[in-house]
Amino acid sequence: MIKHGKIWVILNPTAGKGKAKKQSPKIEKYLKNSGRDFQIIKTEFPGHAIEIVSNLPLGENDITIAAGGDGTCNEVVNGLLLRPLAFIPPIFGILPVGRGNDFASTPGITGNLENTLNIIINGKTKHLDAGFVKGGYFPQGRFFINGIGIGFDTKVGFEAAKLKIKSGITYAIGALILIARYEPSPILKIRYDDNEVTMPAVLVSIVNGRRMGGSFYMGPNAVLDDGLLDVCYVKHQPSRRSLLKILSHYTKGTQENCEGVFFGKGKYIQLTAIEGSMAAHCDGETVCHEGKELEISCIPNALRLIIPGE
Repeated sequence: MIKHGKIWVILNPTAGKGKAKKQSPKIEKYLKNSGRDFQIIKTEFPGHAIEIVSNLPLGENDITIAAGGDGTCNEVVNGLLLRPLAFIPPIFGILPVGRGNDFASTPGITGNLENTLNIIINGKTKHLDAGFVKGGYFPQGRFFINGIGIGFDTKVGFEAAKLKIKSGITYAIGALILIARYEPSPILKIRYDDNEVTMPAVLVSIVNGRRMGGSFYMGPNAVLDDGLLDVCYVKHQPSRRSLLKILSHYTKGTQENCEGVFFGKGKYIQLTAIEGSMAAHCDGETVCHEGKELEISCIPNALRLIIPGE
């Protein structure tokens, strides 16, 4: 149990179609009743959480909470890791009140609001690795904790963002739209540690967490504190029917049973588009639409994550 330190709640009121804003009074009431010192700060625009967290007067055992979805988590983590390096990694917690909440599913931070607040108050901490990507719109780099998607995964996200329906099925709808106009993929070279492969960039995932897109287990074997990022990729250009089959396995995390799907692990990954260009995202944030090269690395034990206690 974490007994000391102020709790800083960074709340994105627009997360979950405004669901997060409605939860704010409940969060405040619970924390007051807990007797803990806390402050709730609401973000006002994209990127605001990075700015807020970068300038918080954090104590060594203070807790910084991302109250929102995966995008809010990403911003809070970037704010924490852009601060001057501390001897002890900062403590990071999650109140998953957004729409996707993919990252929170890996450490088991799930359930209703009261359950997740109880984790914050009575949970324990474990080390959490972070990823760092350079290239595209982030030549200076961007931190991430869940994962990077390249190719089909990212383009599906672009399609899902265009839909007026905002629900858990938007990613699946976006996938069907892309399959309907399926096109040959650019050729990508992947280097991870001592491995190298050249292939069509159909579906490539480099992950720290296990789930992305609401219900797709891009890295079913990922471990949050092993000092490595999981690499999962489809090595050939499948037909529409084959791609549908592969995607159905992704929803169960059983894609390793599909022909042409490969897994690996690495601390440093380099991606180079040798024919065409690649689309990529990290934690849902667009990294590039037509990128040529990305450098990705794992930062072991970057944070202390609050997880359910035993």
